Amino acid sequence: MLVGIGPGSHDHMTQRARAAIAEADVVVGYVTYIKLVADLLEGKEVVRKGMTEELDRAVHALASAREGKKVALISSGDAGVYGMAGPTYEVLFQAGWTPESDVQVEVVPGASAINACAALVGAPLTHDFCSISLSDLLTPWPVIARRLDAVAAADFVVALYNPKSGRRTQQIVQAQQLFLRHRRPDTPVAVVKSAYRRRERIEFTTLEHMSRMRHRHAHHGADWQQQHLCAPRPHGHAARLRQQVRAARRWQHARGRKAWPFAVHRPARLDGKPAY
Repeated sequence: MLVGIGPGSHDHMTQRARAAIAEADVVVGYVTYIKLVADLLEGKEVVRKGMTEELDRAVHALASAREGKKVALISSGDAGVYGMAGPTYEVLFQAGWTPESDVQVEVVPGASAINACAALVGAPLTHDFCSISLSDLLTPWPVIARRLDAVAAADFVVALYNPKSGRRTQQIVQAQQLFLRHRRPDTPVAVVKSAYRRRERIEFTTLEHMSRMRHRHAHHGADWQQQHLCAPRPHGHAARLRQQVRAARRWQHARGRKAWPFAVHRPARLDGKPAY
């Protein structure tokens, strides 16, 4: 079973995800994700793997399943959104697996980080949106930059995953520069870190100051720091989105929480001029 455990809080884990973990003989996952569900793992064989060991996790899960064990391979967020579903199917197909094989595969969906972070700052995903990871481990940076430029010029709300790490410090700066070619400097930005976890943090800034925010090292799934660049649509959407941002700020202050950065960008028209 490929299990999405949601953003990290048990309150936001689906009933099926809990049941899948309870049914499993073996639970495999990244060390941080294992910690998030530690109280559900009593009496189970637990396999902890490090970062960049996604294929090892999938290989171990397949080997255990072939031994007749029921396996839960966990991902934070949703297993199919920057999660373990893709690498696992890659391993399965390379091993000659087919849907008719003895090893049965179930993907258990979970709330992705983009949903969790958006919920904390209002309703920025009400209309068309897209997400882009700034990590170049699997995708060459020129390809990522081309995608960024395309969505910056389009009328989209944009969520940026993996904004920065110890090795990658310039991608977020280059992304900012690409967006500034098409969007106004005062476009709102919200950065959300560890949504619905103990160290949750939300900060509001603008596109002009986005790269100055303190970005944590990135991890996989919902453990990734999220940078959401929200491009409100014209015809009244901008005003409503600004109201949502203000309401989210008041909500954060009422709860006594510090803000995680979240961003809202204004779209450009096809002629390159601001849409409003």
